[in-house]
Amino acid sequence: MTASTGSTTSAANSTLDKSTNASSSEGTGALVASDGRTTIADVVVSKIAGIATREVNGVHAVGGGATRAIGALRERIPGARVNHSQGVSVEVGERQAAVDIDIVADYGVSIADLAAGIRRNVIDAVERMTGLEVTEVNITVHDVYLFEEDNDDDEPAPARVR
Repeated sequence: MTASTGSTTSAANSTLDKSTNASSSEGTGALVASDGRTTIADVVVSKIAGIATREVNGVHAVGGGATRAIGALRERIPGARVNHSQGVSVEVGERQAAVDIDIVADYGVSIADLAAGIRRNVIDAVERMTGLEVTEVNITVHDVYLFEEDNDDDEPAPARVR
């Protein structure tokens, strides 16, 4: 018997599931076995992808502006937990997953290299932990973080001319 949530998808309606034989894809044989089926909820893949994204150097934050603002408010509530899936959306099929990630990059980092690193880390983590084949990782860079933005001590800037 498998546990199921409203956020899981089945093979019947999945656009991601293109394989007909569970053992034909490397690492996915355990999801559909002769003794049962393992269902992985979307939130599980989202959390794994979110944590894997945050591990990459050059990622300042995960999520767009509004998402980060709401997350910051939520984290100020006593006892609130960090939302590891913030800024990550996924589509999970029976054997495959697609991931969309919104980030803020640190200034000075090569965005192309950063995106490649995120893709590598997310694909490795999701495939290793879930056995799902990751078909794509789409990354949207919403902003670039400048270190000076956090160092404003409300001191006026020195005059440029005297």
